[in-house]
Order: sequence, then structure tokens, then C-alpha cells
Amino acid sequence: MPLIYADLVWLLNFCFDAMLLWLAAIMLKRRVRLWRLMLAALFGSLLVLLVFTPFAYMTSHFVTKLVISFFIVWICFGFHRFRFFVENVLAFYFATFMMGGGMVAFHFLLQSEITPYSSGWLTHSTSISWLFIVIMFPILWMLSKVQMGTIREKKLRFEHVIDVRVTCFGQTVCLKGLIDSGNQLRDPFTNTPVMIVELQPFAHIFPQAVLQMIQKRTYTDDIPNEWVSRIRFVPYRAVGVEQQLLVAMKPDDVQWLDGKQWISVKKVLVGFYPSSLSADGEYNCIVHPHMVMSQAS
Repeated sequence: MPLIYADLVWLLNFCFDAMLLWLAAIMLKRRVRLWRLMLAALFGSLLVLLVFTPFAYMTSHFVTKLVISFFIVWICFGFHRFRFFVENVLAFYFATFMMGGGMVAFHFLLQSEITPYSSGWLTHSTSISWLFIVIMFPILWMLSKVQMGTIREKKLRFEHVIDVRVTCFGQTVCLKGLIDSGNQLRDPFTNTPVMIVELQPFAHIFPQAVLQMIQKRTYTDDIPNEWVSRIRFVPYRAVGVEQQLLVAMKPDDVQWLDGKQWISVKKVLVGFYPSSLSADGEYNCIVHPHMVMSQAS
């Protein structure tokens, strides 16, 4: 008969419950007091001790597990309103399923015990050692925490990405624009806000002389006359880079999508950047916040 150390089993369950609650708090961006989190984990881990009592049959019942999980979430996060409580419960279950499913997946990935049958199916041993759980749980927890931060960052970025249309010489180019509050670039003479766009989507519109001027950031005399009155040179400074000149142009029209309505921007310059603005292609222009704020106000 195998020897079971009840204190170690309890300690592991206490630590796992605490880390699952912490992960749920991170997912929902909840501020949780440490004593509440520890108390909730302690309450949840006490269920393990019932296994060694005459009430062991109750621990495997679905209703018991459900009620215990509700109490764990209530102790940790409190009860402010019903929707708040349901969100916490679902996040706790999601964290539990994610961690449990991850450990089972890694177990099947790493194990080598396979038994062939005449029917052609393969079966694997499903026993997972405590040592495997102790090692893999913190690793999966850290991976989940990092991934949650990545998802939150992307979500925040996409919430500030809008559709933009720029029309130059009768030709319209559709772009994805990032609303960047740090972009305060303006034409020093007219105080006109400047939105920065990648040059590549406009390459088919511009004459070769204009393209070379944008790439070299120096004025040339061989550009067409109809372009001369539209060209501006705007000084700008990036982090770690000395002050440079950005070639900008007065467009025919610039519009951005507000829900289902296109909003026209009356006063704006379009500055052309020769390289890519986003490493993963999520946007190809940086929208000046004044373009959006002026409409909102």
C-alpha cells in the first residue's frame, strides 16, 4: 500500500489554489489583498483533508466542488454585484482548465510509453506523477502569465487602431492607423498636425523624383510643378536619433472611420516614412491624436 503524506498533498493544493486565484486576478486585472487570496486558498485546500475522513465520499460530488469553488472566489474577490462574481468564477475555472489541460498536454508530449493493439489504436499511460506536477505547474503558470500580458497589450493596441483613407491626386489609399498620444508632430510654420504613413502604399502614385526625395529627405528641382506647392519639410526627432527632416504633403482628403461613419479631417499633413512603422504589420500609419480629438470635442 503506497504511503501518502497528507501534509504535502495539502501544501501542494494550497499553493496551486493560490496561484490559480492569482492568475485569475491577473486575467481580470483585479486588485486582490494578499490575506484574502491566502485565506481563499486555505479554504479550498481543506477539501483535500476530507479525503482522509469518513466524509470522503462528499469530495468527489459535483455539487460539493461547485459550492467550494464559489466560496473560494467569494473569499478572494468578494461579492460586489452578480456579474462581477460570475466573471471571477469563470476566470477561476478558465485558469484551472488552462493549467490542467496544459499539464496533461505536456505529459502526453513527453511520455514514451505506448502500447499497440491489433485494432491499430495506441493507448498511453495517463498516470501523472506528483514530481511532474510540481515541476510543470510553475512553468505553465509563468507561461500563462506572460501570454496574458501579451494578449492584453495586443488588445490595448488594437483598440487604438482605426481605418484611415488618404486621397492624393484623386487616388485613395486605405490604411490602418495607430492613434498615438505621443505623436505631437506639427508643421512649425502653420501648426498643422502631421500624421505619419509608410511610403510603400503610395509608391504607385508618386513620381520617381518624389520617391527619391522622400527616401533621401532632400529637396530636388526635378519634381513635377503640381507637387511643389504641396510638399513640406517637417523637422522631427525620434528617441536616440538626431533631428531629421520628414517629407510631408498636403493631401486632397483624409478620413478616419468612427464606427460606421467616415469623418473627414480638414487640416492635416501626411508625412511619409520610408521604412515600416510596425514590425508585425498591425498598422501602417500613426494618427495624430488631434485628428480624432477635434472631432470628439
